[in-house]
Amino acid sequence: MERPDLTGLPAAVLAYIESLESQLHHSLHAPSLHAPAEAQDEAMFEASEPPTSAHLITISAAGLAKRTLRHLYSRQRRGGMGIFDLDSPGNDPPTFLAMATPAEMLTLLTNHGRVFRVPVAEISERPVRSRGELLNTRLPLRPEERLALLLPEPPDNGAFLVLVTERGQVRRIARPYLGASLQAGSVLLEPREGGAPAAACWSCGSDELLIAARSGQAIRFNERLVPVRGCLGMRVDPDDRVVAVAAAPADGQVFLLGQDGKGTIRLLAGFTANKAPGAGGKSVMKADSLVGVVAVTEQSDLFVLSRLGKLIRFRANEVPPKEGVVQGVHCMSLRADECVALLALAP
Repeated sequence: MERPDLTGLPAAVLAYIESLESQLHHSLHAPSLHAPAEAQDEAMFEASEPPTSAHLITISAAGLAKRTLRHLYSRQRRGGMGIFDLDSPGNDPPTFLAMATPAEMLTLLTNHGRVFRVPVAEISERPVRSRGELLNTRLPLRPEERLALLLPEPPDNGAFLVLVTERGQVRRIARPYLGASLQAGSVLLEPREGGAPAAACWSCGSDELLIAARSGQAIRFNERLVPVRGCLGMRVDPDDRVVAVAAAPADGQVFLLGQDGKGTIRLLAGFTANKAPGAGGKSVMKADSLVGVVAVTEQSDLFVLSRLGKLIRFRANEVPPKEGVVQGVHCMSLRADECVALLALAP
């Protein structure tokens, strides 16, 4: 029996049908108890990792938040359907992903450029597929103020926080200025000077920065070229905006994800660096709408979140690295859905 044309059905109905299809597929293709162990392993999701205290944090656009133990998310093969995660209303889609332990703090930036720190332990711990609790009620937000960026604690080599606005203004902030002494509500970026905060990452102090726009245009330059007060990092067309920034060594690589679920790994060696920030971008990936860029290694795990609340985890080494501009390979199967957030887990 052929699958009928489902065009025109509401997105929520399509997502429900897709979930039933996925369950039926796994039921029909489940390995026999008498099959060899190797065949069983191939048919099932790959075991993710031993139990860990790290949590995957998912937050919706309006601030509905939950945290779930990271090891409860098993790896799938690249191109899988994923599993349902944050259960949020249709008008409040999942938007942000972060990784942290309960002992750490999250740094939240709003569209007004203000910063707040929230203990991870205060975010409700919930199962994989569940509804969270509203986080915004704990923050003294102004009218029309909303979350724009979600930042975990820096890695051991994280010396600077790199912030980029929608219009391409970039600023580096030294790690000591973002500790416990940071006053809640402080302004880190002035939206009137370059738009709302759009992207952020931690850098080691001598990394190459790759700033990417929604159109698939990007620019690369060394982070030490950014002055203390910041500067224009990338010229962006009026109908375009910055969506991501990644910091990696000159011989490193980055993973890029499109809204359509296709992704690619670009070797920085194949993307020429500019001698100074502030120029226009050049094509880094063929994508109608780029979602995110993260620095990766072959051992990294990638987490991709969709607008309907589905999440997939897969290994970065399943994506072939490229030096040139490509359209990418299928990383997440989508039907009436789109990718909204990306996260890389360092080995």
